[in-house]
Amino acid sequence: MKRQLLIYISLLIAINSVILKWIYRFRGTFEMESIIPVKGAVKYKITLDPTVWIFDDRRIDLKTYFVEKKEIEDEDLKYLLNTGRHWSREIMEGATFPPTLKTERKFDRQGMKTGTFGMEIKHFLKNAEIEEHAKQVVFELADGQEAAFSIEEANTIIFKYSQDGKPITDGGPVHLLFADGSNVDNPIKNIAAIRVD
Repeated sequence: MKRQLLIYISLLIAINSVILKWIYRFRGTFEMESIIPVKGAVKYKITLDPTVWIFDDRRIDLKTYFVEKKEIEDEDLKYLLNTGRHWSREIMEGATFPPTLKTERKFDRQGMKTGTFGMEIKHFLKNAEIEEHAKQVVFELADGQEAAFSIEEANTIIFKYSQDGKPITDGGPVHLLFADGSNVDNPIKNIAAIRVD
């Protein structure tokens, strides 16, 4: 009886390990298709996962981005204006400390389910810390082709990662869009990696 039980348990363990290996192999393949490495002349080699950008506050609503008039923003000026607004608010209303602030942020869940979103890649290039001698950013495509841009141009590029609330699957995980919207109808697709030269 004990021997049969041991054989039965060994068989279950073997079957479970085969199933788990298959699941991890499948899951890993799926997830790796959506990961974009940033490599080359950068201080930090990072990877980008567009599937989590929907929760990032830096996301851009592409349904309005190319039709609204854009103001040229200076990062320092933007910081000072936001700090001034916060300071004025604290003077007028008094300081507000968490957890009361969590009620102020309301997520537009319906908008997230139906929206078309993108992310400027300048945030990721800044985090990777491009080395001083670097001259260009090259987007390696899955078919072996490359699209190269100067570092200044690359900092204006937008990655479209969501269409009508769904991840980009056709030619995804992201589509490369120019900041002026000139290639919205014909974006650069199938981006496999970002290389800084």
